[in-house]
Order: sequence, then C-alpha cells, then structure tokens
Amino acid sequence: MATRARVDKTFLSITVLLAGAGFLIFSSASLALLAKESSNYSSIAFSQTVLGLLAGSVALVIASRLDYKIWKKFAFYLLLFAIILNIAVLIPGVGFAHAGARRWLEVGGFSFQPSEVLKLGFIIYFAAWCSAVKDKIKTFSWGLMPFIIMLSIAGVLLLKQPDYDTLLVLAVTGIAMFVAAGARWKDILLLAIVGTIAISFKIYATPYAMQRIKTFFHPMENTLGAGWQSQQSLIAVGSGGLFGRGFGQSVQKFTYLPEPVGDSVFAVAAEELGFIGAVILVGLFVLFATRGLKIASGAANPFARLVVVGIVIMIISQAFVNIGAMLGVVPLSGITLPFVSQGGTSLFFTLLEAGIVLSISRF
Repeated sequence: MATRARVDKTFLSITVLLAGAGFLIFSSASLALLAKESSNYSSIAFSQTVLGLLAGSVALVIASRLDYKIWKKFAFYLLLFAIILNIAVLIPGVGFAHAGARRWLEVGGFSFQPSEVLKLGFIIYFAAWCSAVKDKIKTFSWGLMPFIIMLSIAGVLLLKQPDYDTLLVLAVTGIAMFVAAGARWKDILLLAIVGTIAISFKIYATPYAMQRIKTFFHPMENTLGAGWQSQQSLIAVGSGGLFGRGFGQSVQKFTYLPEPVGDSVFAVAAEELGFIGAVILVGLFVLFATRGLKIASGAANPFARLVVVGIVIMIISQAFVNIGAMLGVVPLSGITLPFVSQGGTSLFFTLLEAGIVLSISRF
C-alpha cells in the first residue's frame, strides 16, 4: 500500500481557516458577556482558548501523525469508555445540571460534555463493525439490527440527559455511514420511516419541542416569548447588510440575542461581517465537506473511508442545522456551530477528529 509523505494540505488549510475564523468570531461575540454582571467570562475564555484551541491543536497534530489503524484496534474500548462517561453524567453528585439538562462532568475544576466522546466512539466502532462484516452489512442480522442496537444505546443515554440535538446529529451521521457501507436501500427507507414516526411522537410529547415547531411555522405569534431568539437572529443577520457593521460592532449580541457565544454565534458573525462574510464562512464549511469526502473516496480501506464519512457528516450536519436555524429555514434547535461556538470540549474534539481525517489522508 503506497503512502503519501504528508497530510492533505488543502483539508489542513480549510481546518486552520475555520478554527482561526471561529476563534475570532467567538472572541467578538464573547464581549457581550462582559456587559453582564453575573457572567463567567474568564472561565469561558480560558476553556475556549486553552482547552479548546490550544489543546485541540496539539490533539490535531498528534492524531494526524498517528497511524489511523490504532483507532480500529481500540474501537470497542473507546465506545465502552464513552458509554461509562455518559452513564456517570446521569448520577446525582457526579454529573451536574444547567438549564434543565444534565450533560456535564467536572474534572479538576473544568467541565466537559461526555456526549462528545460518545459521538467519536460511535463513529469509530460502527466503522470498525461495518469494515469487519463487509458484505454481510446487507443482511438484517449483521447490518440493520446491530445498527439499531448501537444507535438505541446512544439514544437512551442522550435522551436521559436530555440532548435531542446530539441524538439527531448522531442518527444522521450513522445513516450516512450505513449508506456508505453498502446497506440495502429498503433498510434505509425503513429507518427513515421508523425514525420519522419516533421523532414525531417525541416532539408531540415534549412541550418545549412542540413549541419550537409551532414557532417555526408561525414565527410572528409570540415574538416576545418562544419566537424571540428566531426574530432577533433574523434582525441581526439582516442588519449586517452586504459588508456588515464591522468586526466587534454587533449591537444584537449585547442585549437582544440569547446565547451570543452559543447557538446564536452565526447571527453575530453575519451582523458584523455582513452577507459577504457569512457566505465565506458557509463556503469554508462546504469546502470542509467536499474535501473531506474526497479524502474518503480515496481511502485505503473501508474502515478509513467510513471514519472520514462519519466525522465529516457529523461536523457538517451540525453546522448547517445551526446556520439554518439562525436563518429561519429550519426549527430552532439549540445546537452549536462547530469551530465557532462556546465549548472547549466541542472545539477540542472537532480538531481531534480533523486530525484523524488528516492521518487517513496520508494513505
């Protein structure tokens, strides 16, 4: 098997641009926290800078230099570790809650989300499984049933937290990997039908999820309540015009946008950088996807191909659900923007996953 001496420079450049642009946008959006007396700006900035950008960059370099086959060797143990962490987060006194969700563990004074480990563990293990069973993936016993079991285990853990957004992203990622592995289209259709029915029932049974759907179809009915964030996001995007107000000059982030460093960060970017800046940011994500999938198409073996497909689809689906929500084309989900939004754990794992893709690009 021939190897390339270096990683894919184009993919590396796109990743560096996304991480750099994301950090600048986050830095500007985080100025809004200084205007709040109760904000923990220093803690958030430290987590994003040191644990996210710096430690994530180190992880990217290390992962890009490792032989990617080591991930297959430890796939089961990584998934098991991820499951244990996500069980631990549900234990009172071990995991801690915020805004009605129990999604965080605290180690050494710093918090992190075990769901990030679960997403990577799922991708690595499912890729290892599919590459091991090969053509048996087209059968129920070796294909559809194991996929449903793996997704159900992850789903139960995420629903308990609850973290519906991560579960949705993980389901989309898993189905994309299942298709790339050669699954039968009737199995994919069955998954789509069952998944749609299950999601519909869950939304109907969850008041705040049902409220988000109603707000999406009737955004003007409750602009001071459930529709507030959607309306303020659109105002921020629209007020940016063609070239934006200027870096750091957002007005919406100080008073009107909830979570300006979280799921509303794209609206802040669009207000400050304008239509041109927003299109460039979206274009970087598109390039990330196309170059990543090109690496997948030339991967040396099925495991490598499926890992790249899983990582790229996971990051891109999360990005476009977030951007779509800020533009009002999909219901508001609360999901964050990769490379940009607050979350040291998220940024660390995003860069680590990009490093794995770079490692695979060597071959």
